[in-house]
Parts: sequence; C-alpha cells; structure tokens
Amino acid sequence: MYKTAQGEEIFVIDAHIALWDGSKANQLNIHGDQFISCFYDYHKNLSPRENVWPKEKFLKYSPETLVNDVLVKGYADMAIFQPVYLKEFYKNGFGDFDANEALAQQYPNRFICNGTFDPRHGKEGLEKLEENKEKYKWQGVKLYTADWYKESKGYKLSDEWSKRYLEKCLELGIKNIHVHKGPTITPLNRDAFDVADIDDAASCFPDLNFIVEHVGLPRLEDFCWIATQEKNVYGGLAVAIPLIHTRPRYFAEIISELLYWLDEDRILFGSDYAIWEPKWLIEKFVNFELPEDIQQETGANLDINVKRKILGENAARLYNINIEEQKARLQDSKLAVLEV
Repeated sequence: MYKTAQGEEIFVIDAHIALWDGSKANQLNIHGDQFISCFYDYHKNLSPRENVWPKEKFLKYSPETLVNDVLVKGYADMAIFQPVYLKEFYKNGFGDFDANEALAQQYPNRFICNGTFDPRHGKEGLEKLEENKEKYKWQGVKLYTADWYKESKGYKLSDEWSKRYLEKCLELGIKNIHVHKGPTITPLNRDAFDVADIDDAASCFPDLNFIVEHVGLPRLEDFCWIATQEKNVYGGLAVAIPLIHTRPRYFAEIISELLYWLDEDRILFGSDYAIWEPKWLIEKFVNFELPEDIQQETGANLDINVKRKILGENAARLYNINIEEQKARLQDSKLAVLEV
C-alpha cells in the first residue's frame, strides 16, 4: 500500500512482473545472452544509479528477492506474473509457470499467475492451453509476437491460428490478453512487435481485453489511434514509466497522449520487474506533475484520483478484484523485510 504525504492510501497492483532465468546455465545459445543483455542495458540506462543491479544478480534472482522488491519495499499489494516462452534461447524457457504458482501459494492473495501460448504450436498447443487453464486457473496470458519458433521469427494476432487460440481463450474464460508491443529486444525483430494486428484482434474479439504492454512504443501514435476506436484495448505502462526518471518531459508527452486518446480507465501500471523496481517508479509517479503547456494542449488530468486508477483500480476491474475486500484479506498478511 502506498500512502501519500497527505495520508491517502493507494492500492497498488503491479500488472507486469516476471521471475526469469536468464543465467548462463539456462542459455541455449548466443541469443539467450543477447536477449538478457539487452534487458540489462534497459535496466542500467533508465534506472536511478542506486537501483542498478550487478549483472550476475540480474541474470537470475531469487523468489525472495522478488517478494522483497515488489511487495515489501515496492508498495505493491498485488502483482501479476506475465511469463513468456523464449524456448529457442533458453533450455528451460525464460519463465516458469510452476515457480510463479509456488510463490502464489506461499503468499495467498498476493499474486495472479498468468500464462502464455504460441499459436504456431497448432492443435497440440490448443490442447495444452486447455490443460494449463485447468491446472493454473489462468485469467490472462502474455503474448510475445516476436518470439522465435523453429524457422519462424514471429506471428500476428490476425493469423488464422492466432484467432483459434483467442477463440479458445474466450471459451475458457481467459479474458485478459497482454501483448508485448514495445521496443525490440535483441535478437528479436522489431517489425514482429508492430501494433497493427491489435486492431483486427480487438475488433474480432470484443469480449476479450487486449492490454498492449509498453503502449506500442516506439509506435505510440499508431497505438493511440487504434485504442481510441477499440474500447477493449488498454495500455500497459511498463517501459514507458521508467522514462519518468531519465526523460520526464518525454514521459509527460506519453502519459498525456494516453489520457487524451484512451482516458484514465484504460491505463495500467506495470514495473516490468526485474528490469525496474516498482518502489522508485511509484514514488516518482505519485509525485509527478504534467508541465502546464502539455496539460493545456491535451487537457490531460493526472491528479491523485487518476493516479489511483492507473496504479491499481484499473487492473482490479479487469481481474474482478474488489479492493476493499482484498484489503481485508491482506490485513493480517505478514511480509518480512529480507536482506538481499
């Protein structure tokens, strides 16, 4: 829970975290090293100096470190795991459904464990999606349209098999489709993260929610024009919000455009942990004010009520979380500060 200087409480849901294994032992080839090194470059270039990790820690961190950084120090009342496969780069994949689930069991009511799928897995993958829904009770999935699979270096949500998988999600009650549509990561292809296929998918599946992670950067304008038409499209602030530190004017432009085109009910906070720690992101965001000229041009309002929506209320609505009831459940939840 974050408390403002005025004593106001803000219920925080970090809607984009990961527990990954990018270690040398798990790297399948040079691409595994390229990928995690690119992540690390984002981490060290956009983080405050005091929050930069040693690279060895960044490659593979413990579940205890995650709990400490996200829940204990990081103000998050809840957090949502968004795992991806990347099995062409990592022997055991980049994320681990069972490791996420273990933390959710250890800390009840704290974590939501989403999953993933790859439509190039065909019929077998559809069956696996159904099995995983039954096993893990997924409410959402995180999709990486630029992930490699055999000879393929990406797919689109407008592809026939993608639509079959989205139909299956609708059938299974997996309503929240988080899609990476942001900056490229070495060695993935930039064009495979293009935001254009969101338009077709959102139109074809109005009963699914499409959360465009990283708000389409560097294609913010394309994203905004799509999202203003498709009311089931949301923007996830991971990757955008760290710019509040290194490029505050640029972040002001991004958030004001989102508020202008989407409105404050369709923007979600996400730290993209462990690329960035939520503590400093939330502190800076709560204290952030739009420059007067930008505010006048866009009419954007970023007052405390809007920030409260972005930091937790919007994600709570998508995941059917009653915040007052959740506060009561968490009241006796003990989280020890760890020395890590």
